[in-house]
Amino acid sequence: MFKTLINAFKVKDLRKKILITLGLLILFRIGCALVCPGFDLKGAMQDTESNGISFFSLMNLLSGDALSNGSILALGVSPYITASIVIQLLCVAIPALERLSKQGEDGRRKIQFYTRICALVLALAQAIGIVISFQDKVATNYMNLPHWLICVGIVLILTAGGMFTVWLGEKITQVGIGNGMSLLIFVGILSSATNGISTAAKTITGNNLDGLWTIILYLVALVLVFGLIVFVDSAERRVGVKYAKQIKGRKMYGGQDTFIPIKLNASGVMPIIFATSLITLPQLVMSIFWPKSDALVWYQNYMGTNSWLYIVVLAILIFAFAFFYAQITFDTDDISRRLQQQGGFIPGIRPGRTTSDYLKKISKRITLFGAVFLAIIALIPSLGFKAIPNDTTFASLLNAFSTTGLMIIVSVALEFDKGLEAQMLMRNYKGFLD
Repeated sequence: MFKTLINAFKVKDLRKKILITLGLLILFRIGCALVCPGFDLKGAMQDTESNGISFFSLMNLLSGDALSNGSILALGVSPYITASIVIQLLCVAIPALERLSKQGEDGRRKIQFYTRICALVLALAQAIGIVISFQDKVATNYMNLPHWLICVGIVLILTAGGMFTVWLGEKITQVGIGNGMSLLIFVGILSSATNGISTAAKTITGNNLDGLWTIILYLVALVLVFGLIVFVDSAERRVGVKYAKQIKGRKMYGGQDTFIPIKLNASGVMPIIFATSLITLPQLVMSIFWPKSDALVWYQNYMGTNSWLYIVVLAILIFAFAFFYAQITFDTDDISRRLQQQGGFIPGIRPGRTTSDYLKKISKRITLFGAVFLAIIALIPSLGFKAIPNDTTFASLLNAFSTTGLMIIVSVALEFDKGLEAQMLMRNYKGFLD
């Protein structure tokens, strides 16, 4: 990856794109450091659930601790990610949206517009939830303004900050390199990791070296998990495909052999985000409308990361979303139809419905192993809290590099590397043709 980055930096056009991307990422981090007017600066906002993953802790991870610092960009890319998930699900459930998504560039532009509208609505809802959940951090006498007006101002600023983050991500995608939203998440997680590691290092004193051993063991486990994620992310099943020879005039077409790649973990980290968001959604709703109810207390106690009920429910949801997302991203009927139209076939399998059923069977088997891997990766923090419930150093390290964040980092890094290589390859082809 570093070799690819060095080679890309030697090319003027790519160097310009890289510098633009870095500039926009720095602008994003500057926005994350600016405290939203109206928040009390006496202390950072902390999640009310200790040793657990809630909706706010997930937002804080993706925003690079901007939420805990009361930043104007506290929402980060969370509204856009949730909106993208909602629109994807609606494209499957609503035939009109499904047809629109298949209408080429014009259809994708309309889907993108609907995603932005949905992101705006979600940003407004999440901003209201933040203000209600952290009322004690709202200044009571800010510029002699009434309390309700201060809350309204914070909601509007957070909503505008969330949409500004969406604009930054889209601008990086247009004039920079790679997926802008993924790069913003990447930078945010690395920032959170730096803060978590520094917090863990502060627990080490001259007379207490237990924290040092905890850090060493955690880093060893981190390297192993990192290698496992890279290995699984690059694993795929290749289904061989042959194309029949066709003679048109004096030329012969087809006859070549190729394959259909089916990735072991095609859905990436999305099932984990789906499952975590669904589990934490009731907590968000109750914290907004019933902040002092017994139901909220029960949910935090029995659906927290350190509970077995949370572990079981999370594993079931990850399995369900992994299979659901695999069906969305890998449409076997469409692949079978295109193969038949282009004269391709899988050796030993009849074209048409039989090919679709064959690919569906392979996809389900591979998805099963991918879902098991995702469930194990997602449950590592919960099992760690079970094994070491009162270790503050371990808790700080898990906040630094959660397994979800680690998977996102690996996926974005590999995607960024492939994007650079693709652009360099296109430039070489262009130079050859010129």
